[in-house]
Amino acid sequence: MRRARRGKIFGATAATLLIAGCNRHQSALAPFGAEAEQVRHLTLVLVIGAVVILVALAGLWLAAVRAPEGRLSHKGGMRLVLVLGALVPTLVLFALLLYALPMMRPRPVAPADLRITVTGEQFWWRVAYQPPGAEPVTAANEVRIPVGRTVAFQLKASDVIHSFWIPGLAGKMDMIPGRTNELVVRADAPGRYRGACTEFCGLSHARMAFDVVAMEPAAFDRWLALQRRPAGAPADMRGQALFADNGCAGCHAIRGTGALGTIGPDLTHFGSRLRVAAGTLPMETEAIARFIRKPDEAKPGARMPAFPHLPPDDARQIAAYLQGLQ
Repeated sequence: MRRARRGKIFGATAATLLIAGCNRHQSALAPFGAEAEQVRHLTLVLVIGAVVILVALAGLWLAAVRAPEGRLSHKGGMRLVLVLGALVPTLVLFALLLYALPMMRPRPVAPADLRITVTGEQFWWRVAYQPPGAEPVTAANEVRIPVGRTVAFQLKASDVIHSFWIPGLAGKMDMIPGRTNELVVRADAPGRYRGACTEFCGLSHARMAFDVVAMEPAAFDRWLALQRRPAGAPADMRGQALFADNGCAGCHAIRGTGALGTIGPDLTHFGSRLRVAAGTLPMETEAIARFIRKPDEAKPGARMPAFPHLPPDDARQIAAYLQGLQ
């Protein structure tokens, strides 16, 4: 019974791991970037090498078990240990090092390449696009990159250590307060993917994600041009008035209006984003309204002040206004 139970637990665990590995939106084994493809390739090479060594050791063990007593002398045994225990591993590791070194070189960055500054906050992402020869474009909680072009991420943190990771694009990179780390990447396939913080940064660490959209270059250029524009006039002015009356402009900026706050995310084109609260909630009026009134319910430890006194209808009006910011 115990063996059967252990077998079931092992089978369930293995199946869970295999199912988790099938997620193409957040998987290092489903790369859409050149750097992640190199990591996957090197991983496969190392796994194959490890399997070959394991099979060789198993064969040696079988030969030793089945060999008649006295067949191997002390001198022969020492020679075997020297060759298989020192010489062969050294040569194998040196060969793997030589094979991997070219993949460790960072991608060169040209002055004409796009730079994106991403700053980790508790618990959201401040994003600034810096195309060459133009003013930065500020956004939040979503990263868009052009396919086939080199992009240099400038990674920072304002409060605690975070870690920036887009599994299918490149490896992880820490975000450390007072320091700027650079991660240079190139996306090779368009699509929508998912990134995450992989360094424990507080209560809502597990809810600090972001959408990654790899776009064709022409589509990306059009999108960036639209993001540069100020917010359009709302169809219903009540939501905008409630936004201002409740002090939201003290923390958030909406270009083209009187909202100039820099503490929280820039909301100029909030409605064009895919999700709310750093990948936590859907872009829906009710979800936005709930987050406005009680942000701590969706993101424990969030620094955004709660507005439980705000009437639900007013919260929905503000949410509709924000959704209209395309």
